[in-house]
Amino acid sequence: MKKRYAFVLLIYCIGFIASLWGYHQKPLIITDKGRLLPTKIKAIHAADDSADLQQWIKKVAVNHEKISIAGMQHSQGGHTLYPGGIMLDMRDYDEIIAYHPKEKMITVQSGATWADIQKEINPDGLAVRVMQSQNIFTVGGSISVNAHGRDIRYGSLMSTVKSFRLLTADGEILNVSRTENNDLFPLVLGGYGLFGIILDVTLELTDDELYQIRFKEMDYEDYPDYFRHKVKQNPKARMHIARISVAPESFLQEMYVKDYVLADNQKLRPEYSDLDREWFVAAPKFFLGLSRYSEWGKDLLWNWQKRYFQYQDDNYITRNNVMRSDSKFLEYHNPNRTETLQEYYVPVDEFVSYIDDLRDLLEEEDLNLLNITVRYVGYDEEEPVLTYTHGEDMFALVLLMNQELGNKATKQTTEVVRKMIDLTLAHGGSYYLPYYSYPSQQQFEKAYPRNDVFFKKKRRYDPHEVFMNLFYKEYGP
Repeated sequence: MKKRYAFVLLIYCIGFIASLWGYHQKPLIITDKGRLLPTKIKAIHAADDSADLQQWIKKVAVNHEKISIAGMQHSQGGHTLYPGGIMLDMRDYDEIIAYHPKEKMITVQSGATWADIQKEINPDGLAVRVMQSQNIFTVGGSISVNAHGRDIRYGSLMSTVKSFRLLTADGEILNVSRTENNDLFPLVLGGYGLFGIILDVTLELTDDELYQIRFKEMDYEDYPDYFRHKVKQNPKARMHIARISVAPESFLQEMYVKDYVLADNQKLRPEYSDLDREWFVAAPKFFLGLSRYSEWGKDLLWNWQKRYFQYQDDNYITRNNVMRSDSKFLEYHNPNRTETLQEYYVPVDEFVSYIDDLRDLLEEEDLNLLNITVRYVGYDEEEPVLTYTHGEDMFALVLLMNQELGNKATKQTTEVVRKMIDLTLAHGGSYYLPYYSYPSQQQFEKAYPRNDVFFKKKRRYDPHEVFMNLFYKEYGP
């Protein structure tokens, strides 16, 4: 009897220890901001200093591990995830390495956020040249998607990057610029973390100017001419953003614009130079919540937005404060639904006909569209291999969509998105890659005709495919 109890106890102990081992070895299920791609990964590794990273990457490569690189994980297409891989979390790799106010230059580790940079440079009257409308993202992440912003004088972030250091798959650290290892420059910029780990970046800065806000309502048909003559040809116009209505009463008809015009008296800037905090959240969050679940809520939100932004007309604001986060009201937590983005680029001359066709398409589709912002992305002769502007000036339309979680809803959204992308391509446009992989392989290849060059060089610089993600798995050969 004692032997039987001892045997049972031994089996139990073995099972208990195995369960503990299994618990600690259990694959992590991680997802990104879109929550549509829960992925089992092996582990998360936090970045430390560059020497430790260099030794770690050599060890990982020898063990044939796969690495995905993550910052704030706002890219929604699996760019920071890979099944069974190790996710490298760069958020603590965030030091400011060198700052030269007189030269208007700063070098930061890639995990630093734009908010970190603004806090450092604002006292010296300096500002970032190009970044997203929010300052919550990491510099490395923004470079990896080659972000653009509101400033009409600069194109994408690429134009403001002086140089960076890259840790490659074989553990080598390369200095990359337009003159040194320059083949990698247009590959890593907009390269989605597939060529190595961006260690630190040197950025060119600009002056923190004082602007006056100009607000105007208009019909969508008047927008291109307004932009050409009142914005692009205005030497004082610095930054610009527009919205087009998704409300049923004025669907893709009404627009309003906000221009940021250089103030005549720049001596007033110190009065407005303190970095703003985002206080006014409750009202936009409330109205946006209504718009998620009702058509009348969309009308209410649109009318409230117009009144609110009209109230800002003629107000003063600094460049740094234009580039502050206004996204807290967008935070959305629902266990059954999510919100995803799409961004389409259309030539300026095609805007009116494109909107007409887009309206016809969406009036026949079931898509919970919450917002469309419009920005300008000017053509820059210097472009990444995966460029989204295709050699001409574009309007960028950023679409915010609400959908249920699950395969059925994703399939339905995919069908609508592919129709919108076909329409965009037919108008000579393109789409942005950081978002969920709704587009087909054929659409990707048409929108990014140099993708073959990109993927060939990916395998040349990383032949064992150490750096991997779901975007590469989806669209790479």
